[in-house]
Amino acid sequence: MEIRAEEIKNNPNRPQHVAIILDGNGRWAKKRGLPRMMGHNEGVKTVREIVTASAEAGVKYLTIYAFSKQNWNRPKDEVSAIMSLLLKTAQREIKELHRNNVRLKVIGDKNDLPNEARDVLEQGIELTKDNELLTLVVALSYGSRDEILRAVHTLAEDVKSGELDPNDINETLFGSRLDTADIPDPDLIIRTSGEYRISNYLLWQAAYAEFYFAEELWPDFHRQEYYKALLSYTQRERRFGKTSEQVSI
Repeated sequence: MEIRAEEIKNNPNRPQHVAIILDGNGRWAKKRGLPRMMGHNEGVKTVREIVTASAEAGVKYLTIYAFSKQNWNRPKDEVSAIMSLLLKTAQREIKELHRNNVRLKVIGDKNDLPNEARDVLEQGIELTKDNELLTLVVALSYGSRDEILRAVHTLAEDVKSGELDPNDINETLFGSRLDTADIPDPDLIIRTSGEYRISNYLLWQAAYAEFYFAEELWPDFHRQEYYKALLSYTQRERRFGKTSEQVSI
């Protein structure tokens, strides 16, 4: 039976923040005897579909793991092609995001990105900053350990300069130094392609997230597969360390 967007949107238990590990573009292409970049191109189409599906289902934040810090270690030709695809996609899609009231945010070490791509993304962030329907968070040159270390360095510098007492460092303060400081932690983390690992993604933020592992390769992860994941989430009980009896009160 087809799952409709309204079924998710009208459910008070729907996730507000969904984070996705987009896995399987290369394998999708290999299965079809195509160059790996064909898989990445197809993956962009799926991103567009899932962004639209998220907005229609009432999801307020969608974070996609587009390119990890470790992905720079891939063959140079593939990395160069991915950065070119990133630039072309950003140039094409940002105005569409703005027309649809979607806010763009980028997390990760943006200094690693090619200058032209970084400039286009910064312009998109500025253009869409007041949009409210959905916040699309794109993780680029992102690694959670790197993010945590960068946060630690800022705190250490403040302690060193005398601006911060070490005893004042708590979870709230630490969280404010992360790339995701102005967005809530993910409620649901989805990984495609049948892999069962977190791959250095949102380690701090995922402390109480629910997980959903899909067998489909990312280019095959369409709206209905996505809505299955969202519907699965609505049927779970989130206890945050409490008992079921406490949660039900």
